[in-house]
Amino acid sequence: MNLTLLAAAAAEAAPENKFGFVEAMREGGPVAWTILAVLVIMSVGSFYVLFTKLFEQNKIFKQYKTVQSSFWRAATLREGAAKLEKDGAWRQLADDAVKAQEDHGKMTDALESHDYMHGTLQRSEDSINSVLASGLPFLATVGATSPFVGLLGTVIGIYRALINIGIAGSASIDKVAGPVGEALIMTAIGLIVAVPAVLSFNWLQSRNRRISEMLNGFSTDILAYINSNGAVKPAVVAAPAAKPAAKPAAPAAKA
Repeated sequence: MNLTLLAAAAAEAAPENKFGFVEAMREGGPVAWTILAVLVIMSVGSFYVLFTKLFEQNKIFKQYKTVQSSFWRAATLREGAAKLEKDGAWRQLADDAVKAQEDHGKMTDALESHDYMHGTLQRSEDSINSVLASGLPFLATVGATSPFVGLLGTVIGIYRALINIGIAGSASIDKVAGPVGEALIMTAIGLIVAVPAVLSFNWLQSRNRRISEMLNGFSTDILAYINSNGAVKPAVVAAPAAKPAAKPAAPAAKA
């Protein structure tokens, strides 16, 4: 019984912890919560862009294997385009090439027809690259601005600390720890949001450049194929050999 009373008395005598994330946010009030909400929205949006763009890029890389193994085996561009996945980047480029090939024969000037075909394929590449680049400006914006949004919370927290010092007339730790803690937390959150956004932006940009090079090479091969009437085309990548079927188990020997 005495131990229970002593424990209860010790719990009552223990000082209340006024220093923590939630306490700092409560101290900051609506302004701190608003800044935190903005940073959370930036972070969620950054990861959404990262995963959606990564999915699009992986899809294009996967489809490129079909281009290498199946597209150039077809007798015509139209047959090759039919082997590609619908609503894909490579299918769009192949369909635009087929349309350009049909219009190519209607032109009397060879130079103008070549420029028209080259321009058609270039426009198709640009439209694909534009779709791939969508969302990346958001990552760049988050990476550039989120530290300053966190810095805004830092400035407000320090300003509140100075007000508490002026009201109390002394720079006691209990008057300034809460606002300063809020300020440091906001700075840290701003950096936590910014760093993944910048890394994601640079990584996705490098992958987009790789895809752009692949698209450019594909359109160049198509242009050479059309101008040579099918005589010039890249080497076809051999399809992976099928695994041999498992041999049937030998019959058990009779006793």
